[in-house]
Amino acid sequence: MKLIRVNQIMKNFKKPWAIAGGWSIDLFLGKVTREHDDIEIVLYRKDQSAIQEYLDDWSFKKVHNRTVLPWGKNEHLSLPIHETYAEKASKKIEILLNELDGEHWLYRRDSRIKRELDKAFLTTNSGIPILSPEIALLYKSKAPRPKDEMDFRNIYHYMSMEQKQWLRDSLKMTYIEHSWIDLLN
Repeated sequence: MKLIRVNQIMKNFKKPWAIAGGWSIDLFLGKVTREHDDIEIVLYRKDQSAIQEYLDDWSFKKVHNRTVLPWGKNEHLSLPIHETYAEKASKKIEILLNELDGEHWLYRRDSRIKRELDKAFLTTNSGIPILSPEIALLYKSKAPRPKDEMDFRNIYHYMSMEQKQWLRDSLKMTYIEHSWIDLLN
């Protein structure tokens, strides 16, 4: 499904949401830098029932222990489940549930890592909400694939010093050593 179509589908959703993954990097840069296999969006876990209500004629699935299962309309998903899908005919949107503590976005792999809510989701000049690049890269840092390395190298020069510092500190807290840390100085 095309990025513009996902934005059109989601534009009237009244809860915070954003394009994630490699597309968030390209939207931040304002250009397509590589091919993308899918489109992912993020929203906060507390809004999971709102997305099911909003896309009420879609079917939903969740991923639990690498198995795709039906996600019932009134079923509340808790960690470790964070990956879900909404499907309707040939349309499919991957929806990733993100954590928050009321004032901060929380990294689900290490809740010590936080980001102010107003810095977690950004908006492009064309009005598309995106996951901030430093958070997208933090998720990509776990076991970087070639496309993740490409995303990092395409964007790190365009990130603010504050974004780089936050990512560097987060990588140090999570991994102690990571190949991206020295590049973020």
